[in-house]
Amino acid sequence: MDWRRATMNQNQSPRVATVTDAKYEIILYWSKDDEMFVAEVPELPGCMADGASYQEAVANAELVISEWIETARELGRPIPAPRGRLMFA
Repeated sequence: MDWRRATMNQNQSPRVATVTDAKYEIILYWSKDDEMFVAEVPELPGCMADGASYQEAVANAELVISEWIETARELGRPIPAPRGRLMFA
């Protein structure tokens, strides 16, 4: 799946959409190169999305968070608990 164009597959279970009740931090920024807003989820390695608006980027990130968690469950991999706001030194 291309992280830049997150879309929900019709074969996905409805349960996937509710996983985003977990509160993972999303870092949002404008990418000059891509000319899109990028939303990164630092607590979930490789989990990011983009969108033409920041609202679209966040909505896509919520979908990708669900897909990331569902894939981790299917593969039996650990799913980190949300830590809330990250602190940088």
